[in-house]
Amino acid sequence: MTTTAWLTRALLAVLLLTLALSISARDLDQDEALRLRREGLIMPLEQLLQIALLRHPGAVLLDVELEEEDGVLVYEVELLTEQNIVRELELHAITAEVLKDEVED
Repeated sequence: MTTTAWLTRALLAVLLLTLALSISARDLDQDEALRLRREGLIMPLEQLLQIALLRHPGAVLLDVELEEEDGVLVYEVELLTEQNIVRELELHAITAEVLKDEVED
């Protein structure tokens, strides 16, 4: 295989991987989140934050984002615990099920 062919294949693989990753998760903006909440399609953020904070009492909210991952609406919540550990939680935006709760890398 020539160097040019190898580089072309490598660039194509990187492009396909980038495209696949961008398709699997999409951040929703505040207007879209508000519309979904008003239409009753997602739970209020306040309720989901209570669930997250109950799992980690005394934690401080660092960040929250509403994302669509593989067709599922998910709130991604980052907390700083009293032990100064950053935790990332994912909560299903419709059912409030905790999908992930792990130490942030």
